[in-house]
Amino acid sequence: MLVALGFLMVITFMVLIMTKRMTPLLALIIVPTAFGLFAGAGFGLGDMIMDAIKSMSGTAALLMFAIMYFGLMIDVGLFDRLVAGIQKLVGNDPAKVVMGTALLTAVISLDGDGSTTFIVVTAALLPIYQRLGLSPVVLTCVAGLTNGTLNIVPWGGPTARAAAALGVEASDVFVPMLPSLGIALVVIGIFAWQMGIAERRRMQRERPELWGTSLGGGNVTAGAGGSGKGRRTPGGASAGGSPIAVLEAVATKGDGTEAATLDGTVLDPNRETLRPKLFFFNLALTVAIMVLLVVDVLPLSYLFMIGTAIALVVNFPKVSDQVKMISSHSSEIIAVVSMVLGAAVLTGVLSGTGMVDAMSQWLVAIIPDSLGQYMAVITGLISIPATFFMSNDAFYFGILPVLTEAGAHFGVPAVDMARASITGQPVHMQSPLVPAILLLVSLARVDLGDHHKKVLWRALVVSLVMLVSGVLFGAIAMG
Repeated sequence: MLVALGFLMVITFMVLIMTKRMTPLLALIIVPTAFGLFAGAGFGLGDMIMDAIKSMSGTAALLMFAIMYFGLMIDVGLFDRLVAGIQKLVGNDPAKVVMGTALLTAVISLDGDGSTTFIVVTAALLPIYQRLGLSPVVLTCVAGLTNGTLNIVPWGGPTARAAAALGVEASDVFVPMLPSLGIALVVIGIFAWQMGIAERRRMQRERPELWGTSLGGGNVTAGAGGSGKGRRTPGGASAGGSPIAVLEAVATKGDGTEAATLDGTVLDPNRETLRPKLFFFNLALTVAIMVLLVVDVLPLSYLFMIGTAIALVVNFPKVSDQVKMISSHSSEIIAVVSMVLGAAVLTGVLSGTGMVDAMSQWLVAIIPDSLGQYMAVITGLISIPATFFMSNDAFYFGILPVLTEAGAHFGVPAVDMARASITGQPVHMQSPLVPAILLLVSLARVDLGDHHKKVLWRALVVSLVMLVSGVLFGAIAMG
């Protein structure tokens, strides 16, 4: 019964948010509460949920101060040069912008922290998406896919958990999976290019007056953010420039409304909060935080608390300005932290009622002995839905050791089981139980259901590609 209730609860939650019959925050609170009561938890729900909230308090604090810190860095102009560089690199071509999203996410994801990656990526690219009228769901899809795939780096979390749970070296788990990781990133690049082409065609279809008679035509030139070599003449002829660029002045958003230029946005070049004289100080402070983040000498939440305090004092010495800057980011903070606390209700009910344990035992029990020699592959397949429905800790410390013990009876090495177990991470990263993905969709102002519609099947393909290529390259045992 607990198994059925667990899966039914998650399915109900997904259906409600994907059909937009309930906001994710309300679904995170109401659905688990209803199922918890049906499971007989009664007033014990309070203790279950409070325990989960306590365990997630560090994450909530991290997200709160990370949002505030990077928000301040955006305000003072630290990322303006980065955005200008990316814009110069990708121009106004939607396909190149989306490919640039994958590239930037991949580079920043190497720090192993999803929240930091998504903050920087949205800060750098969302204004460009808005200016060109690209769908922000494409941004969240590409960023989520790329970061989820690179989440298998040894310092990212899943690989370290798998190694610790099975008593193997993290490097022995990760290094043989490098070819699979490379192939997965190529597949993501293909997805990114396809989505970029689709966005280009959508814009051509919705605003044909901005485009030539074909994608190869020469009637559209780059705007201020592109090459700047020409403009459309009254007769429609181009004075020179890129044939696949969109005019900045008439770029539209995905909903058909006019998109703002950088004036009036968070990257307004004339905003009062700019601190050009403090650029190198802010850069040094941010680099120092990133270094300390990687070497892991301080709790991340405390690290961003200190960084935020220093940034505020140095950039805005007046108390009134400090209060104003903190208040300016309150809406983003409330949106993200509330989602994290809402997710604690779901995780609290899953663990407190015993649903997670029951689901894991059921998964192990349904595997026939005749398939024992394929336990590594089966583990990889199980990791895809299992890590979406539960936390990495629950899977790697709860289910993986049991599966590995079963595989050992058939001669499947523990290290192969560990490698297979990390192939589900592209799907895991899209789970509403992952605070980082809640941060991404909140910053991009994207509905979680819309994100799931576009990203889940692609994440499934990437996970399967990693698993299959791992088998082909001999990193994962197959019989």
